[in-house]
Amino acid sequence: MSTTSDVLVDAVALRDQVREKYRAVATDPAGHFHFHTGRDLARRLGYDPDAVSGLPDRAVESFAGVANPFLLRRPAPGERVVDVGSGAGFDSFLAAQQVGPDGHVIGVDMTPEMLDKARTTAAELRLENVEFRAGLAEALPVDDGWADVVISNGVINLCADKRAVLTEICRVLKPGGWLQFADIANGRPVPEGALRDIDLWTGWIAGGLPRAGWQKILTDVGFAHVVIGEPVDTFGGAAGETKARAYEVYGYPFLARKPL
Repeated sequence: MSTTSDVLVDAVALRDQVREKYRAVATDPAGHFHFHTGRDLARRLGYDPDAVSGLPDRAVESFAGVANPFLLRRPAPGERVVDVGSGAGFDSFLAAQQVGPDGHVIGVDMTPEMLDKARTTAAELRLENVEFRAGLAEALPVDDGWADVVISNGVINLCADKRAVLTEICRVLKPGGWLQFADIANGRPVPEGALRDIDLWTGWIAGGLPRAGWQKILTDVGFAHVVIGEPVDTFGGAAGETKARAYEVYGYPFLARKPL
């Protein structure tokens, strides 16, 4: 599929439907979704159980990632992190633990209900090294070169213009900074007709790229040292498993670096 903005789905309509879906995940985390959520999902994706067990249910119940963005690299103490599409804050809170009091985490999300939930949890935990800002992945409310690390989980595939998102991520990273994200990759090509189906985009099916496509777009944008980790059976046992199997969709951790 295309890696630029000339995809066959309306970007504004896609964004609106993604916002609606994740509003439901925020307000009704026990509801029926095509993907796994919460603590069971964190276990499936290989997160550190001790780190996750220390978080309250509010911080974990609306988690809906596709792999573990900390698997290939752990943020270091003192680093500054941006979490693109931070949702209810699960990955942001883990990153805040890792960077410690001398580091800082900015979570960015477009869904008001997710932002409210993340901010409430941060206040309850009395975390002073994490904050949450409203914004889009294509227009991050972060200064040029602020971040040592950018993380994201299951978000870039939901954006119609991946090149714009990755270019924006590159902008906020310092030279030598790290992009470590989790996203889906498909082993079978998604036909043109399916690319017009917004439900397949919001279902983490149509918006993914093959691994070679991710490698190419990251390199084209200017990232170096691209590493793609081992696949994770993100959808196994979930309502979306049948469609995921049809296109051989799995979650992967990715790591790339902005050149010095």
